[in-house]
Amino acid sequence: MDAIIIGGGLAGLISGLELARAGHSVTVIERKTYPFHKVCGEYVSNEVRPYLESLGVDLQTLGATHIDRFQFSAPSGRLLETQLDMGGFGLSRYTLDASLYQLAQSAGVRFLLGKQAENVLFTNNTFSVELNDGQSITSRLVIGSYGKRSKIDKQLQRSFLQNASPYVGVKYHIRIDAPANTISLHNFRNGYCGLSSIEDDKFCLCYLTTRADLRAFGTIPALERAVLFQNPHLKRIYENADFLYEKPEVINEFSFANKRAVEQHVLMAGDSAGLITPLCGNGMAMAIHSGKLLGQLSSSYLRNKRTREQLEQRYEKEWKSRFARRLWVGRSVQRLFGDKWLSEMAVLAFGAFKPLLRGVIQQTHGPVLTSTPSIPE
Repeated sequence: MDAIIIGGGLAGLISGLELARAGHSVTVIERKTYPFHKVCGEYVSNEVRPYLESLGVDLQTLGATHIDRFQFSAPSGRLLETQLDMGGFGLSRYTLDASLYQLAQSAGVRFLLGKQAENVLFTNNTFSVELNDGQSITSRLVIGSYGKRSKIDKQLQRSFLQNASPYVGVKYHIRIDAPANTISLHNFRNGYCGLSSIEDDKFCLCYLTTRADLRAFGTIPALERAVLFQNPHLKRIYENADFLYEKPEVINEFSFANKRAVEQHVLMAGDSAGLITPLCGNGMAMAIHSGKLLGQLSSSYLRNKRTREQLEQRYEKEWKSRFARRLWVGRSVQRLFGDKWLSEMAVLAFGAFKPLLRGVIQQTHGPVLTSTPSIPE
């Protein structure tokens, strides 16, 4: 086996597809079965649209929506709107991931679904991955694309685990009378909530809060009534929306601390390599971008055009060059939100000088990604 990919999210599917189409044998280990929902804002920057379409993803047929406006509000309800220069589209992970899964299967990627990687060992220049069913498989490369947090992180003793993980993410799909071309970000105490359109006349409602607040109020509905409803825009959404889930999708214990792109020779992609704050709305695009980059770099190694050391050094360099500033800007801007006073001041400041807001948005987006190679051989 040339490569094992742990995690079948966007980064894992893209890197697997790139490797398989380059003629390499690839196995993806995914603990769920497609299609499935994930906690995610489900807005995708147009920077990756040409690339996705070049892979064979028919965004129009899948029902992707067109988004070119951005608005955000302070906890008081004070609202600011602006044009999105690059724009993007809305599409659920349920739909997009399933489409990429089908393309990867057609390209020859082998999937082990309903399985979980328990341990990764590297000896004699070969990886061995142990699964929760007792099975063990070997490969020349291992790519970690399992998302925000995994038991593999603990096994690798990754340094970011020493930082506090205070956040909780909550997601619903809803139907509501709202402009489909606008992505909204509404602040509340210690958090913020995004609303954006997706396929089938639905909207994704996804928010970030703290474990401390959830513990204080006991349940998610109680937290929402006591905290989110203080923002009049969120109160209106909750009172007028048709909620399509019996219960929300929830993810716990994740942080935005720095991570390394390579850990004990495992190549990390997507959120496993670095998690951009949700308010920047560009995590899906970054995962796709990193999947392409890693797939192409790994292919050159598997064709013996790079040594393992050269592969790891080049990937770390390219990762920092393409994504480190975006992550830093995201962490910096996040300090303005969730705090009542700071978010009010941010709305006033950005409202008075909108080019500043558009400049911040540009800093969290990258160049348009195409089907051409991202890097020279």
